This record gives sequence, structure tokens and C-alpha cells, in this order.
Amino acid sequence: MAEMPTVAVAMSGGVDSSVAAALLVERGYRVIGLMLRLWNEPGAEDENRCCTPDAMALARRVAARLGFPFYALDVQDYFRATVVQAFIDGYSQGVTPNPCVVCNRQIRWGFLLERARALGADYLATGHYARVRSGEDGRYQLLRGLDTAKDQSYVLSVLGQEQLAHTLYPIGEYHKPEVRALAQRFGLPMAARPDSQDLCFLGRGDYRAFLARHAPATARPGPIVDPMGVVIGQHQGLANYTIGQRKGLGVASSIPLYVIRKEAASNTLVVGPMEALGSRELWAGGVNWVSGEPPSGPVRVQVKIRYKAQEAWAEVTPLEGGRARVAFDQPLRDITAGQRAVFYQGEVCLGGGTIL
Repeated sequence: MAEMPTVAVAMSGGVDSSVAAALLVERGYRVIGLMLRLWNEPGAEDENRCCTPDAMALARRVAARLGFPFYALDVQDYFRATVVQAFIDGYSQGVTPNPCVVCNRQIRWGFLLERARALGADYLATGHYARVRSGEDGRYQLLRGLDTAKDQSYVLSVLGQEQLAHTLYPIGEYHKPEVRALAQRFGLPMAARPDSQDLCFLGRGDYRAFLARHAPATARPGPIVDPMGVVIGQHQGLANYTIGQRKGLGVASSIPLYVIRKEAASNTLVVGPMEALGSRELWAGGVNWVSGEPPSGPVRVQVKIRYKAQEAWAEVTPLEGGRARVAFDQPLRDITAGQRAVFYQGEVCLGGGTIL
């Protein structure tokens, strides 16, 4: 009888990664549990949502219950230098970054996958709601998770063929209530534990306060201007505002005003009426095509411009230098530089890039 592959499971102490590990054990894989110790601000060691002492203890209990070895890996310095610094730099440059995308590319399918392979693992498994399959051409495809409300293919669109060849998503075929039911069946201690919603390194804090401590310039007041450049108020730091925001601008006007753009070089917030919002196109950079190759020409796709956004029909044209032009059928009002534009054809995630 052939020996089953070894799978390293990225554990967080949460229900999704714990059920992923339990399913793999049940299916006969040899499992290793790995948990990352991520960076947090000094004095807030109990607040990092991915690796508090409580979460670490829960992950160890799961490994002990299911009978596989468990290791904690310290990646604090690398996480701080890559994920956290990219978050700070993005807001300092007037864009809205997505640190989860950076973490998946650099930490999980960079550092962690390398460590898993060094330990003899054939695969890295996570508790993401996504799926992988081999297409007719032999290339791996990244698919949406069956639970569309929990689908995480958006933040996994940075992955390529080499990573997907060594990746398993055991819960991608399940819906969240089914995963919780599985946790109860397996007798896991976090079956009813609530999901974490915020950025892990912010803990219980607010991102604005975090930025004020680590990048004070993002909280520097500056002018609010209308589309013609007329000063109509003062903002309290560009990081406090998002594209399309209406409430909390602190500007008196006879018509509703919305944030149209942020100009970091002059520390200026531009606001205007709803009709000034929106665009029918965007340019993306650093585009990753999951297949390993860009299409030979324009392709018809659905595009998500942020994790929780509704898909919008568009034509994507690959350009030189890892760029792409996205032309939408209808204008979108909240295209935001720094976020990720991710391309889909049905259930298949083709890839995506950073909105420029």
C-alpha cells in the first residue's frame, strides 16, 4: 500500500484550520501542525488575533487530540518588515493597502511553505475557503470556495503554479455551518469560537491610531478641496478617509459630498458630488496570472475590486511590465488605489493585480 503524503497544516487555533487538520488526519495523511508567531506592538502580546497565547494553546490541544506533532515558528521580524511595513507604507503614500494579500504571498506561501517543505511535507494546507484542481492542460486552477459568503480566493490570487502544486484547502468544499458541525463531530475545543474579522496585528486597536503611532504623517491635517481645487474644509489625516466615503467629512454643503481621491503629495482630500465619483476603467500593476502566463489578448471576466465587493463585468487587457487595463461595462464608484483587482471566469480565479 502506497504511503500517504505528509501535509503541514497552518494552524491558528481557530475552527477553520483545526477542522482542516482533522479532515486530513481522517483521510489518512501524515500531518504536521505549524503555527506562526507573528509581530505585535510591544505590550500587546495577547492581542494579535492570529497567535495569542490562548490561540497557541488551543492549536496545541487540537494537535494532541488528533495525534500529530506541532511546532511554533517565530516569524515576527520578517512579518514586521514585510506585511506591517507594507501596510504603513501604503497609507503613507495615500493608498489603501491589503496586508492579507502580502501575508499570503510572503509569509504563508513564502516563509511557511519553505519551512514545511524543509520538514519533509509534500503539501501545505490551510483553512481557507478555496479549492485547487488540475485543469485539462495540466495546470493548476484556483477556484472559489463553495461557500460564496466565505470564499477567500480573492486574497489567494497572488499564488502561482509552484505554490498551488503543493497546496491543499480541505474545507473549500464545505459551507461554514458544516465546518462548525465537523468541529463538534471531531470534538474540537473551538467549535463555537467566533471568527476573527480584523487585521491580526491590530489586535483590538483601530488602524488610525496604529498609523498615528507608526506613521504620524498619515494623521497630519490638510485641505479638503472640491473638484475645481477650491478649499472648502480641513481633513484630519488622509488615512482617516476612503474613496466613496460620504459621512464624517466635516464639510457643510447643500448637496451630499463624497471622497473622490486622495492626493498624498500635497496632503489634499478631494471631494465632490456623486456624479464625480466612479470610473469605467482602472490600471493594475504587479499582475499575477495563476496559470503562469497572461492571456494572449483581451479577456472577458468578472472583477472584484475589493474583498467584499460585488463582481463587475469587464474586459481585461494584459500589458507589458506585469500591468493590465480593466475596462468595466458600467462605472464603479469605489475603485481604490492599493486594493487588489481580481479576475474571475465563473468559479475560476485567473489572478489579479494591485490597483494603481
